[in-house]
Amino acid sequence: MVCIPCIVIPVLLWVYKRFLEPILYPFISPIISKFWTKKAVQESGTSDQKVSEKINGTCKGESIGEATANGPTTVADKKTD
Repeated sequence: MVCIPCIVIPVLLWVYKRFLEPILYPFISPIISKFWTKKAVQESGTSDQKVSEKINGTCKGESIGEATANGPTTVADKKTD
């Protein structure tokens, strides 16, 4: 048996998101934007990488065949048909 709040709360949230938020959001958004004016901080590199470079004093380049976030830097020998 499911408790009443476990049924009522999701239904009320669905009704709010589906019907009430599109009507209320234009009126509420100026008030909310005054409270949340800070933007997210974005870093270009990872902090672990920067710390290790500072400790070692060298900047290590990528080696041939090393995998990166975008995929391997070199393509392995593939058999072509």
